[in-house]
Amino acid sequence: MATLRELAERTGYSPATISRILTGDPALAVSEEARKRVLEEAGRLNYAATKSRRGRSPKHLLRVAVAEMLTPAQQLRDPFYLYLRGYVEQACLDQKYAFLPLTPRGEGFVSPEGMAVDGVVAIGRFAPAQAESLRSVSENVVFLNSSPDDARFDSVVLNYELGIRLALDHLLGLGHTRIGFIGPAWRLGDRKEPAPEVRRTWFLSLMEAHGLLDPELLVETPMDARSAAGALRGWLADGGRLPTAFLTASEETAMGAIRALEEAGLSIPEDVSLVSFNDTPLSELVTPALTSVSTHVEEMSRTAVRLLAERARVPGRPPVRTLPVKVVVPPSLVCRESVGVPAK
Repeated sequence: MATLRELAERTGYSPATISRILTGDPALAVSEEARKRVLEEAGRLNYAATKSRRGRSPKHLLRVAVAEMLTPAQQLRDPFYLYLRGYVEQACLDQKYAFLPLTPRGEGFVSPEGMAVDGVVAIGRFAPAQAESLRSVSENVVFLNSSPDDARFDSVVLNYELGIRLALDHLLGLGHTRIGFIGPAWRLGDRKEPAPEVRRTWFLSLMEAHGLLDPELLVETPMDARSAAGALRGWLADGGRLPTAFLTASEETAMGAIRALEEAGLSIPEDVSLVSFNDTPLSELVTPALTSVSTHVEEMSRTAVRLLAERARVPGRPPVRTLPVKVVVPPSLVCRESVGVPAK
């Protein structure tokens, strides 16, 4: 995994500056290009550490088109999708498949210069009209991190209930009972419609089942570091009783929380424990390193490319299958320094 020192060597920024970039320090004047360089270099270091050692390449090379829900600027605020894209690209390189980003056009997408492709990996959530546009590029579409139509499209999604359950079981096992949540109440659903945020929904349900749900410990915020820092800063200023642990909806949310807690003179995990969600290379770069629910972004991405290859129609070889499948990836919990026993 990447370290701050390695990133400093590759980017030219100091470890302290990189840490401030990641936690969204508002006092740091830094360009989007600098943030992009730090995030991408972190991904490249991780790709090198986990380089595929699979068998020989298939006889028939495939042309894999990729559609992205977020713009490059939006990916900087939610790097989870940046890393999904990077791992899809790495999987294509390992298998010697062509990697062809699709160009957004209106509500749809077009392939480069009208080039025929063998399938599309669609990263994120897409409206029905966008899904139909992708299907016009290729009938072989795999949705990564959403499942808009199980009857027609392959998809790779995460078991969010299990992820939240693992995080809460770990905290409860250490003796935490006052547990808060930091994240949005609403996000986009699988068809890009407004929907309750799934991690928060499972947090509410599971905490209620334990008889421990306290609505006063819910901090509502968008999932970027600066917004999260501002929301938690305001929550602390209102004088709410601090929980012994917070579960955050994403790493960016966790990094904003770290910033606000440090500004308030609070220590992690001595005063409050912090559990993140996603576990991209960023989780090990902050101080303290984040205990995080790992979504296995590399495996999700590689699975999407494998599903595409199974339904691809190439000369002289029938598809491995014709029916769509939905792969639900089980997350796991990676324990690091941001969680401890409850403060007394």
